Amino acid sequence: MKLYGVTGWKNCGKTGLMERLVAEITARGFKVSTVKHAHHTFDVDQPGRDSYRHRTAGASEVLLVSGKRWALMHELREEAEPPLAELLTKLSDVDLVLIEGYKSEPHPKIEAHRAAAGQALIAPNDASIRAVASDQPASAHADLQRPIFDLNDHAAIATFILTETGLTQDAAEIA
Repeated sequence: MKLYGVTGWKNCGKTGLMERLVAEITARGFKVSTVKHAHHTFDVDQPGRDSYRHRTAGASEVLLVSGKRWALMHELREEAEPPLAELLTKLSDVDLVLIEGYKSEPHPKIEAHRAAAGQALIAPNDASIRAVASDQPASAHADLQRPIFDLNDHAAIATFILTETGLTQDAAEIA
């Protein structure tokens, strides 16, 4: 499995870029999974549902299954958040795992950047960021010694990621 991240500050377009990249890369014939890191508490379950009741009753894990999908919920119950490497072992084998967040992890990343968010680029101080996807023209980041993409040019960004991960060779075999 190849890994590539999308990172950036809040409200800089990470999730939208991830969504467009998944659609673009799967349309090219690759199997893609995603990992999304949340800095806040979240719940994928609904109060009152059977699975919610199982979990809140104390179950360590609840496996919810239907004819369309399954979801495994694991309660940490005072345990530390597992490292990314451990979480990746829980995924089925795919061509590419796109990771949203995890700024401090060493996997290669592209930084999503929007000028209106008012945040400085992370890339100048982080060698794991291989390129920037920005809503500003490349000339606004001329001092950055990395490729600059238009934030909305998901096709070019997807090609860059597939090239970086070595998956473009596989594309010829799929076609």
